[in-house]
Amino acid sequence: MATPFDPDLVAIVDALCELNTGPDSLVDRVQHGQKLPSAPIIAQALDALRTVLFPGFYGDAELKPESMHFYIGATLDESLRLLRKQIQRALAFVGGGGPAATIDRAGELAHAFLVRLPEVRRLLGTDVQAHYDHDPAAGSPDEALFCYPGIRAITNYRIAHELYALGVPLVPRIIAEQAHSTTGIDIHPGAEIGERFFIDHGTGVVIGETSVIGRDVQIYQGVTLGARSFPVDEKGRAVRGIPRHPIVEDEVVIYAGATILGRITVGRGSMIGGNVWLTHSVPPGSRVLQASARQELFTSGEGI
Repeated sequence: MATPFDPDLVAIVDALCELNTGPDSLVDRVQHGQKLPSAPIIAQALDALRTVLFPGFYGDAELKPESMHFYIGATLDESLRLLRKQIQRALAFVGGGGPAATIDRAGELAHAFLVRLPEVRRLLGTDVQAHYDHDPAAGSPDEALFCYPGIRAITNYRIAHELYALGVPLVPRIIAEQAHSTTGIDIHPGAEIGERFFIDHGTGVVIGETSVIGRDVQIYQGVTLGARSFPVDEKGRAVRGIPRHPIVEDEVVIYAGATILGRITVGRGSMIGGNVWLTHSVPPGSRVLQASARQELFTSGEGI
């Protein structure tokens, strides 16, 4: 039996078309042939890069030492071919440049990214070791690398950060959001994060764009490094490019549910307790706890 025609359908279609056409439309450039980067292809390139960074853990589990050089070379070539095309699309979409100019620039950026991969691998090695060192539940560094969502999110972050630092549009955010959607860990690619970074459990962690995190920092689930406020222009739009997120110095531990807001500094070696709300700087070696929790500890005679 045929479905009866809805007389309102034509009016609805007309209204949607009107909203999606014209110079102010969000989809106007797409309608004129400018292609956005492909999130699935970026994910494919990212999986290949993960294989290059940690061969055997990702990709071909049967990899042998005698074939590693060829395998890494071939996989890296394929991942960069995919990534270069997506960078070119992003440049053309955002800047509107001609195909020749954006293709050349995409090649330059992909090569600059390639040069940084050994350093990315070195940093990730320190992150994996930190996950093993700081988590007694980890049976080995291999287990942390293969199983832990924190490592997956940090891997995406370190790749995305290099592309972000090179000025690649769109692609770094796509890479970061792919980790966010699979791990629940939201790290903006603009954040600056030192080596031996440890995220335990991870769900609900948010690290804002201008955050600066030192070496050997430990963060637990539900932690937010966010902005307290930011200026707006005469049209009420947020002013961009202003440092507005915390600076966390070396060897800081931030426990579950803590919220740290604004361009403040958490001094080296500090401990921020669970569910603390912090909007002012604290000196090195600080212990910041909820007032109620501190009262209970002192009452019980446990001390700090």
